[in-house]
Amino acid sequence: MLSDDNLHVAKAVAAQAGIDEARAPLMPDGKVAALRGLAKEGGVAMVGDGVNDAPALAAASVGIAMGGAGSDVALETADLVLMSEGLGRLPFAVKLSRTASGVIFQNLVIALGMSAVLIVASIFGWVRISQAVVLHEGSTLLVVANGLRLLMFRD
Repeated sequence: MLSDDNLHVAKAVAAQAGIDEARAPLMPDGKVAALRGLAKEGGVAMVGDGVNDAPALAAASVGIAMGGAGSDVALETADLVLMSEGLGRLPFAVKLSRTASGVIFQNLVIALGMSAVLIVASIFGWVRISQAVVLHEGSTLLVVANGLRLLMFRD
């Protein structure tokens, strides 16, 4: 945990949140430097709510702002905004983003695959252009329906 509070407060909050390490007091540039150091080991997510967190939110692989109590700068800088208080919805947001990435990949495969098949089929005369257009529009509807599955995503 990176905090601009004093070290004792930061350690107490970290213990309540189940975080092993707390670094404090850090100015915004200190948070950015710490994030860059952690990013060498892999992706880093930063959760913040204040103006002093905005540079670190921008430097993180994924910046997450606390929407209810967050400053406008933090909300604009973050990649993701949690509208409820607390971090309880963060696991849901991570699961939803992973599922959405999978659906996006599926949609790309469907759309590009159908286009490739229809181009080859049209070149060799297996389908007429009018049939290819109708089939392509059908694949577009399939992509939209696949994307709409995300509306029913549950935790």
